[in-house]
Amino acid sequence: MASGIFAVLDDIAALMDDVAVASKLATKKTAGILGDDLAVNAEKATGFLSSRELPVLWAITKGSFLNKLIIIPIAILLNIFFPIAIKFILVMGGLYLAYEGAEKIIEFLFHRKKKEIQEEPAKVNEEDAAAEQKKIKSAITTDFILSIEIVIIALGTVLNQPLTIQIITVSVVAVLATVGVYGLVALIVRMDDAGFRLIKGFRNKGVFAAIGRLLVISLPAIIKFFSVVGTIALLMVSGGIFVHNIDFFHHLLPSWNSTLKEMVIAFGIGLLAVAVLAVVKKILLLFKK
Repeated sequence: MASGIFAVLDDIAALMDDVAVASKLATKKTAGILGDDLAVNAEKATGFLSSRELPVLWAITKGSFLNKLIIIPIAILLNIFFPIAIKFILVMGGLYLAYEGAEKIIEFLFHRKKKEIQEEPAKVNEEDAAAEQKKIKSAITTDFILSIEIVIIALGTVLNQPLTIQIITVSVVAVLATVGVYGLVALIVRMDDAGFRLIKGFRNKGVFAAIGRLLVISLPAIIKFFSVVGTIALLMVSGGIFVHNIDFFHHLLPSWNSTLKEMVIAFGIGLLAVAVLAVVKKILLLFKK
Protein backbone atom coordinates (compact mmCIF):
# COMPACT_ATOMS: atom_id res chain seq x y z
CA MET A 1 0.00 0.00 0.00
CA ALA A 2 2.83 2.38 0.90
CA SER A 3 4.48 1.69 -2.47
CA GLY A 4 1.18 2.49 -4.21
CA ILE A 5 0.93 5.85 -2.41
CA PHE A 6 4.52 6.70 -3.37
CA ALA A 7 3.81 5.74 -6.98
CA VAL A 8 0.80 8.10 -7.03
CA LEU A 9 2.88 10.90 -5.48
CA ASP A 10 5.59 10.26 -8.06
CA ASP A 11 3.02 10.52 -10.87
CA ILE A 12 1.68 13.77 -9.41
CA ALA A 13 5.23 15.18 -9.13
CA ALA A 14 5.95 14.23 -12.75
CA LEU A 15 2.66 15.83 -13.86
CA MET A 16 3.44 19.05 -11.97
CA ASP A 17 6.92 19.11 -13.50
CA ASP A 18 5.42 18.79 -16.99
CA VAL A 19 2.88 21.50 -16.17
CA ALA A 20 5.63 23.83 -14.87
CA VAL A 21 7.65 23.43 -18.09
CA ALA A 22 4.55 23.86 -20.29
CA SER A 23 3.35 26.87 -18.26
CA LYS A 24 6.73 28.57 -18.59
CA LEU A 25 6.66 28.14 -22.36
CA ALA A 26 3.02 29.26 -22.61
CA THR A 27 3.70 32.35 -20.47
CA LYS A 28 6.59 33.33 -22.76
CA LYS A 29 4.34 32.92 -25.80
CA THR A 30 1.61 35.09 -24.27
CA ALA A 31 3.98 37.81 -22.96
CA GLY A 32 3.19 40.17 -25.84
CA ILE A 33 -0.58 39.92 -25.45
CA LEU A 34 -0.20 40.28 -21.66
CA GLY A 35 1.62 43.58 -22.24
CA ASP A 36 -1.25 44.74 -24.44
CA ASP A 37 -3.73 43.48 -21.82
CA LEU A 38 -1.97 45.54 -19.13
CA ALA A 39 -1.98 48.69 -21.27
CA VAL A 40 -5.66 48.34 -22.22
CA ASN A 41 -6.86 47.56 -18.69
CA ALA A 42 -4.74 50.24 -17.02
CA GLU A 43 -6.44 52.77 -19.28
CA LYS A 44 -9.90 51.33 -18.60
CA ALA A 45 -9.42 51.18 -14.82
CA THR A 46 -8.64 54.90 -14.50
CA GLY A 47 -10.81 57.99 -14.59
CA PHE A 48 -12.84 57.21 -11.44
CA LEU A 49 -13.00 58.93 -8.08
CA SER A 50 -10.10 57.85 -5.88
CA SER A 51 -12.43 56.07 -3.46
CA ARG A 52 -13.94 54.05 -6.32
CA GLU A 53 -10.73 52.95 -8.09
CA LEU A 54 -10.11 49.73 -6.14
CA PRO A 55 -13.80 48.65 -5.98
CA VAL A 56 -14.06 49.19 -9.75
CA LEU A 57 -10.81 47.32 -10.35
CA TRP A 58 -12.00 44.45 -8.15
CA ALA A 59 -15.26 44.28 -10.12
CA ILE A 60 -13.28 44.08 -13.38
CA THR A 61 -10.92 41.47 -11.89
CA LYS A 62 -13.85 39.25 -10.85
CA GLY A 63 -15.27 39.66 -14.35
CA SER A 64 -11.90 38.65 -15.79
CA PHE A 65 -11.80 35.46 -13.68
CA LEU A 66 -15.35 34.65 -14.78
CA ASN A 67 -14.38 35.28 -18.41
CA LYS A 68 -11.56 32.76 -18.19
CA LEU A 69 -13.75 30.27 -16.33
CA ILE A 70 -16.11 30.39 -19.33
CA ILE A 71 -13.44 30.52 -22.06
CA ILE A 72 -11.10 27.70 -20.97
CA PRO A 73 -13.56 24.76 -21.15
CA ILE A 74 -15.19 26.12 -24.32
CA ALA A 75 -11.78 26.62 -26.01
CA ILE A 76 -10.64 23.10 -25.14
CA LEU A 77 -13.91 21.52 -26.31
CA LEU A 78 -13.96 23.54 -29.53
CA ASN A 79 -10.34 22.69 -30.21
CA ILE A 80 -11.24 19.00 -29.92
CA PHE A 81 -14.56 18.94 -31.79
CA PHE A 82 -14.85 22.14 -33.90
CA PRO A 83 -11.49 23.97 -34.24
CA ILE A 84 -12.66 26.27 -37.08
CA ALA A 85 -15.00 28.00 -34.59
CA ILE A 86 -12.01 29.33 -32.65
CA LYS A 87 -10.86 31.30 -35.70
CA PHE A 88 -14.36 32.74 -36.18
CA ILE A 89 -14.56 33.79 -32.51
CA LEU A 90 -11.12 35.42 -32.70
CA VAL A 91 -12.11 37.42 -35.80
CA MET A 92 -15.36 38.63 -34.20
CA GLY A 93 -13.38 39.64 -31.12
CA GLY A 94 -10.87 41.44 -33.31
CA LEU A 95 -13.74 43.38 -34.89
CA TYR A 96 -14.86 44.58 -31.47
CA LEU A 97 -11.33 45.62 -30.48
CA ALA A 98 -10.84 47.46 -33.79
CA TYR A 99 -14.15 49.26 -33.24
CA GLU A 100 -13.09 50.33 -29.73
CA GLY A 101 -9.69 51.54 -30.92
CA ALA A 102 -11.12 53.54 -33.83
CA GLU A 103 -13.86 55.02 -31.64
CA LYS A 104 -11.29 56.23 -29.10
CA ILE A 105 -9.24 57.93 -31.83
CA ILE A 106 -12.36 59.59 -33.31
CA GLU A 107 -13.41 60.76 -29.85
CA PHE A 108 -9.94 62.21 -29.20
CA LEU A 109 -9.79 64.03 -32.55
CA PHE A 110 -13.35 65.35 -32.78
CA HIS A 111 -15.08 65.23 -29.38
CA ARG A 112 -12.32 65.99 -26.89
CA LYS A 113 -13.29 69.61 -26.13
CA LYS A 114 -16.92 68.70 -25.63
CA LYS A 115 -15.94 66.00 -23.16
CA GLU A 116 -13.65 68.33 -21.22
CA ILE A 117 -16.41 70.93 -20.85
CA GLN A 118 -18.79 68.34 -19.44
CA GLU A 119 -16.34 66.99 -16.87
CA GLU A 120 -17.04 68.11 -13.31
CA PRO A 121 -15.32 67.33 -10.03
CA ALA A 122 -17.71 64.80 -8.78
CA LYS A 123 -19.56 63.45 -5.94
CA VAL A 124 -21.10 60.11 -6.68
CA ASN A 125 -24.65 60.31 -8.02
CA GLU A 126 -26.88 58.09 -10.14
CA GLU A 127 -25.37 59.35 -13.39
CA ASP A 128 -21.84 58.64 -12.11
CA ALA A 129 -22.87 55.17 -10.98
CA ALA A 130 -24.37 54.41 -14.41
CA ALA A 131 -21.21 55.65 -16.16
CA GLU A 132 -19.10 53.54 -13.78
CA GLN A 133 -21.12 50.40 -14.54
CA LYS A 134 -20.89 51.10 -18.27
CA LYS A 135 -17.10 51.40 -18.08
CA ILE A 136 -16.83 48.22 -15.98
CA LYS A 137 -18.95 46.36 -18.54
CA SER A 138 -16.80 47.69 -21.39
CA ALA A 139 -13.60 46.66 -19.55
CA ILE A 140 -14.92 43.14 -18.90
CA THR A 141 -16.02 42.78 -22.54
CA THR A 142 -12.58 43.85 -23.77
CA ASP A 143 -10.95 41.54 -21.23
CA PHE A 144 -13.09 38.68 -22.58
CA ILE A 145 -11.65 39.12 -26.07
CA LEU A 146 -8.07 39.51 -24.84
CA SER A 147 -8.60 36.46 -22.60
CA ILE A 148 -9.67 34.42 -25.64
CA GLU A 149 -6.41 35.36 -27.32
CA ILE A 150 -4.37 34.48 -24.20
CA VAL A 151 -6.13 31.12 -23.77
CA ILE A 152 -5.83 30.20 -27.47
CA ILE A 153 -2.10 31.07 -27.56
CA ALA A 154 -1.47 29.15 -24.32
CA LEU A 155 -3.45 26.18 -25.63
CA GLY A 156 -1.48 26.24 -28.87
CA THR A 157 1.77 25.61 -26.97
CA VAL A 158 0.50 22.36 -25.40
CA LEU A 159 -1.53 20.77 -28.20
CA ASN A 160 0.84 17.79 -28.32
CA GLN A 161 0.45 17.19 -24.57
CA PRO A 162 -2.17 15.00 -22.82
CA LEU A 163 -5.53 16.65 -22.11
CA THR A 164 -4.83 16.90 -18.36
CA ILE A 165 -1.65 18.92 -18.95
CA GLN A 166 -3.49 21.13 -21.47
CA ILE A 167 -6.23 21.97 -18.96
CA ILE A 168 -3.89 22.62 -16.01
CA THR A 169 -1.38 24.62 -18.08
CA VAL A 170 -3.99 26.88 -19.66
CA SER A 171 -5.64 27.38 -16.24
CA VAL A 172 -2.30 28.31 -14.62
CA VAL A 173 -1.52 30.82 -17.39
CA ALA A 174 -5.03 32.29 -17.10
CA VAL A 175 -4.72 32.79 -13.33
CA LEU A 176 -1.20 34.25 -13.61
CA ALA A 177 -2.37 36.60 -16.38
CA THR A 178 -5.32 37.89 -14.33
CA VAL A 179 -3.44 38.29 -11.04
CA GLY A 180 -0.37 39.78 -12.74
CA VAL A 181 -2.19 42.25 -14.99
CA TYR A 182 -4.72 43.51 -12.45
CA GLY A 183 -2.18 43.51 -9.62
CA LEU A 184 0.02 45.86 -11.66
CA VAL A 185 -2.99 47.98 -12.62
CA ALA A 186 -3.90 48.31 -8.92
CA LEU A 187 -0.37 49.53 -8.13
CA ILE A 188 -0.56 52.07 -10.95
CA VAL A 189 -3.94 53.55 -10.00
CA ARG A 190 -2.92 53.88 -6.32
CA MET A 191 0.38 55.62 -7.00
CA ASP A 192 -0.94 58.99 -5.94
CA ASP A 193 -2.24 57.70 -2.59
CA ALA A 194 1.14 56.12 -1.86
CA GLY A 195 2.77 59.42 -2.80
CA PHE A 196 0.52 61.46 -0.49
CA ARG A 197 1.27 59.09 2.39
CA LEU A 198 5.00 59.47 1.87
CA ILE A 199 4.69 63.26 1.73
CA LYS A 200 2.55 63.34 4.87
CA GLY A 201 4.60 60.72 6.73
CA PHE A 202 7.89 62.57 6.16
CA ARG A 203 6.34 66.06 6.52
CA ASN A 204 7.22 66.97 2.94
CA LYS A 205 10.95 66.74 3.69
CA GLY A 206 13.73 64.46 2.57
CA VAL A 207 14.21 61.82 -0.11
CA PHE A 208 11.06 59.80 0.62
CA ALA A 209 8.88 62.90 0.49
CA ALA A 210 10.49 63.77 -2.85
CA ILE A 211 9.65 60.26 -4.10
CA GLY A 212 6.09 60.85 -2.91
CA ARG A 213 5.85 64.10 -4.87
CA LEU A 214 7.25 62.33 -7.93
CA LEU A 215 4.58 59.62 -7.64
CA VAL A 216 1.79 62.19 -7.36
CA ILE A 217 3.10 64.28 -10.26
CA SER A 218 3.78 61.23 -12.45
CA LEU A 219 0.35 59.60 -12.17
CA PRO A 220 -1.54 61.85 -14.66
CA ALA A 221 1.26 61.42 -17.22
CA ILE A 222 1.27 57.64 -16.70
CA ILE A 223 -2.52 57.47 -17.08
CA LYS A 224 -2.32 59.50 -20.29
CA PHE A 225 0.51 57.25 -21.49
CA PHE A 226 -1.55 54.12 -20.85
CA SER A 227 -4.53 55.71 -22.56
CA VAL A 228 -2.45 56.16 -25.73
CA VAL A 229 -0.69 52.80 -25.44
CA GLY A 230 -3.97 51.07 -24.64
CA THR A 231 -5.57 52.41 -27.83
CA ILE A 232 -2.53 51.37 -29.88
CA ALA A 233 -2.68 47.93 -28.21
CA LEU A 234 -6.33 47.52 -29.22
CA LEU A 235 -5.40 48.14 -32.87
CA MET A 236 -2.27 45.96 -32.72
CA VAL A 237 -4.10 43.00 -31.21
CA SER A 238 -7.10 43.27 -33.54
CA GLY A 239 -4.85 43.82 -36.57
CA GLY A 240 -2.81 40.75 -35.64
CA ILE A 241 -6.01 38.70 -35.39
CA PHE A 242 -7.17 39.83 -38.86
CA VAL A 243 -3.79 39.29 -40.54
CA HIS A 244 -3.18 35.85 -39.00
CA ASN A 245 -6.69 34.51 -39.53
CA ILE A 246 -7.89 36.05 -42.83
CA ASP A 247 -5.88 35.17 -45.95
CA PHE A 248 -6.82 38.38 -47.79
CA PHE A 249 -5.27 40.57 -45.09
CA HIS A 250 -2.34 38.18 -44.64
CA HIS A 251 -1.25 38.73 -48.25
CA LEU A 252 -2.21 42.43 -48.37
CA LEU A 253 0.61 45.03 -48.47
CA PRO A 254 3.46 42.47 -48.30
CA SER A 255 6.21 45.13 -48.38
CA TRP A 256 4.87 47.01 -45.33
CA ASN A 257 6.21 46.67 -41.80
CA SER A 258 4.01 44.01 -40.14
CA THR A 259 3.08 46.12 -37.09
CA LEU A 260 2.19 49.16 -39.20
CA LYS A 261 0.22 46.99 -41.61
CA GLU A 262 -1.77 45.39 -38.77
CA MET A 263 -2.59 48.77 -37.19
CA VAL A 264 -3.68 50.32 -40.51
CA ILE A 265 -5.90 47.34 -41.31
CA ALA A 266 -7.41 47.38 -37.82
CA PHE A 267 -8.03 51.13 -37.93
CA GLY A 268 -9.69 50.87 -41.35
CA ILE A 269 -11.96 48.04 -40.22
CA GLY A 270 -12.65 49.90 -36.97
CA LEU A 271 -13.68 53.04 -38.85
CA LEU A 272 -16.00 50.98 -41.03
CA ALA A 273 -17.52 49.38 -37.92
CA VAL A 274 -18.03 52.80 -36.29
CA ALA A 275 -19.71 54.13 -39.47
CA VAL A 276 -21.99 51.08 -39.81
CA LEU A 277 -23.03 51.27 -36.16
CA ALA A 278 -23.73 55.02 -36.47
CA VAL A 279 -25.98 54.37 -39.49
CA VAL A 280 -27.78 51.54 -37.68
CA LYS A 281 -28.40 53.80 -34.66
CA LYS A 282 -29.85 56.53 -36.90
CA ILE A 283 -32.15 54.04 -38.65
CA LEU A 284 -33.36 52.72 -35.29
CA LEU A 285 -34.05 56.29 -34.11
CA LEU A 286 -36.09 56.96 -37.27
CA PHE A 287 -38.17 53.85 -36.64
CA LYS A 288 -38.79 54.92 -33.03
CA LYS A 289 -40.12 58.27 -34.22
